[in-house]
Amino acid sequence: MLWKVHSEKPLYTDPWLDVRLADVELFDGRRLQHRVIRTAPKAGAVVTDIRDRVLLIWRHRFITDSWGWEIPLCAIDEGEDFAAAAGRGFESASGWRPGPLRPLLCVQPSNGTSDSVHHVYRADTATYVSAAPRPADADRVDWIPVKSLPGLIDLGDVVDGTTLASLLYLLAEQPLTERRGRLAVRPPWM
Repeated sequence: MLWKVHSEKPLYTDPWLDVRLADVELFDGRRLQHRVIRTAPKAGAVVTDIRDRVLLIWRHRFITDSWGWEIPLCAIDEGEDFAAAAGRGFESASGWRPGPLRPLLCVQPSNGTSDSVHHVYRADTATYVSAAPRPADADRVDWIPVKSLPGLIDLGDVVDGTTLASLLYLLAEQPLTERRGRLAVRPPWM
């Protein structure tokens, strides 16, 4: 099922986005034109506190005309350490500086059309450093109890792919006995 790329030509390019048309050959010999979106990697952070809460931002996404809870993500500057970028972006979007960061996961949120890679880090503490973030970053910043995450996901209040993967990974890190007590709303598949 390996696809062979014969060529790519740019359709649109700017500092954030590179849209290309790829000439690809399928495993059975057929050829087709496939659009590819190339983007720079991003970094984000999942930050919890001693009260078993996670800091999330509530924001509107005009593309889908939807509101939802997200972890802050930011572009990684040239030569910047991924963890440093995650911390910088988290602080900028939330007003909180994360404690020591460690890798959590790496996500390719839409690998059928894009090469976008999101490097997500984890911290167990944060220090408040500034007032509310810029309105473009978040409408609200709040500490959300980890035990309420399954309910928020069920309600559709967490739909961003990277945030969803990161929060589910956070929930999976915890012992099963703790997770069972946290299901605020029973998922439809259970």
